[in-house]
Amino acid sequence: MIPFQRSEMLGALGGRAEPWDLLVIGGGATGVGIAVDAAARGYAVLLLEQSDFGKGTSTRSTKLVHGGVRYLRQGNVSLVMEALKERGLLRHNAPHLVGDMRFIVPNYTWWEAPFYGIGLKLYDLLAGKYGFGPSRRLTRDQTLKALPTINPEGLLGGVQYHDGQFDDARLLINLAQTAAEQGAVLLNYFKVKGLRKDSELLVSGVFAEDVETGRQYEVPARAVINATGPFADAVLKLDDPDAKPMISPSQGAHLVLDKSFLPTDSAIMVPHTRDGRVMFAIPWRHHALVGTTDTPITEAALEPAPFSTEVDFILETAGAYLRRRPKRSDVLSAFAGVRPLVRSGEAANTAALARDHTIHVSPSGLVTICGGKWTTYRKMAEDCVDYAATIARLDERPCPTKHLRLHGARPVPPGWGNLSVYGSDAPHLAALIRAEPALGEKLHPALPYTGAEVLWACRQEMARTVEDVLSRRTRALPLHARAAQAMAPAVAVLMARELGRDEAWQRAQVAEFAKLAARYMV
Repeated sequence: MIPFQRSEMLGALGGRAEPWDLLVIGGGATGVGIAVDAAARGYAVLLLEQSDFGKGTSTRSTKLVHGGVRYLRQGNVSLVMEALKERGLLRHNAPHLVGDMRFIVPNYTWWEAPFYGIGLKLYDLLAGKYGFGPSRRLTRDQTLKALPTINPEGLLGGVQYHDGQFDDARLLINLAQTAAEQGAVLLNYFKVKGLRKDSELLVSGVFAEDVETGRQYEVPARAVINATGPFADAVLKLDDPDAKPMISPSQGAHLVLDKSFLPTDSAIMVPHTRDGRVMFAIPWRHHALVGTTDTPITEAALEPAPFSTEVDFILETAGAYLRRRPKRSDVLSAFAGVRPLVRSGEAANTAALARDHTIHVSPSGLVTICGGKWTTYRKMAEDCVDYAATIARLDERPCPTKHLRLHGARPVPPGWGNLSVYGSDAPHLAALIRAEPALGEKLHPALPYTGAEVLWACRQEMARTVEDVLSRRTRALPLHARAAQAMAPAVAVLMARELGRDEAWQRAQVAEFAKLAARYMV
């Protein structure tokens, strides 16, 4: 196993005298996907992330790997077909994290069954050999059996279809590990402060700062890729202060409820809400995840929080479809993400903006990629590396990622419980527990996470803060904010032991995490 440790990566950065072939700014799904693709082609790749991997949008999704049923209504068949193909490839390449989920569209009026039934048959057809399962119509009794907590009043039946579900943060970490295994160097907490330019004013690298130490770096590169998602405009302005904005940010909020609201392995899909989106209620990690919204915002934040109106809207919509109406006091955690939608002068609202991706090459040679969605990250990376390799005048090399298995890509047999998300790494965590049984004890009775996962996150997943562990290496914070807050002191002790930190660091980490957790509480 190649160590995925920050000290190793810093050593690789300092030990390189030649310019990097490609330098990627941004450690979300798009940036890390680009690092995987470029490194797998044999290019020398460096990725720099100002915070932690996936701190922004990429770990705040609805946890779906999907083709986008609603894009059919918009007539964007090509986007749906591409996403359905990528969905199938992703399930093959990361079977420990991507699985089949049965969705049911409940029908309360006579026309819904034939209308949505026809649309979902088209969805099946477009998936072709990459399909997860056929759609079919359900009777009222079949719908109630599959969704025992659905509102029965006026229910006529339902339409069932299949899509994919995944753990976004775990997949992102496995992508980063895959990139490292392919030879890429990736660093979190490493902020790009400026763009380096040559005598012809072409971008030739970056000026960056190690956030942990304050050390400044000048890093040469043959091409620089701006894959910062909602923050793409800020990097564009480093290149040209007068650059026109490319991003029209939109916020999507999610609420997490107790599993009793959806005690089933089937999800609910509400096909049309009053904000023009679909809404989902999904069983996820033994909880119920409900969302999302589409709220235009003026500026992207690194730590967005749901607006009160979004919370009310989700509760109201969920309450119309669930037998027991959820209240604010039922919300265990609430989180929001920012979509990096590409601006369009024609769209009346962000819900109408296209979800396909855009690649822009500035006069300076800076390559910017924005838009897109988690499901199509691999194809986005392929397209972007093709462009960037041309800009960098690199030898053309074919993309090998269609069938590149990601780190951990081995389904774990039943009985591994929460460790199943680690795939082929699960036995290594089990070994930690055998060596020190106390590491197998839960850190909080409401959640399954253990001390072994904290140590593994520090040793092999480049976790640097309590937040890294509780928000992204485990999913404690987005699942149950109060439980996560209670876990923080024990996590800080384990991390301090592993990273060589003192008690002052522990106190600061616990205090900082408490402030963050409060933002997830309704």
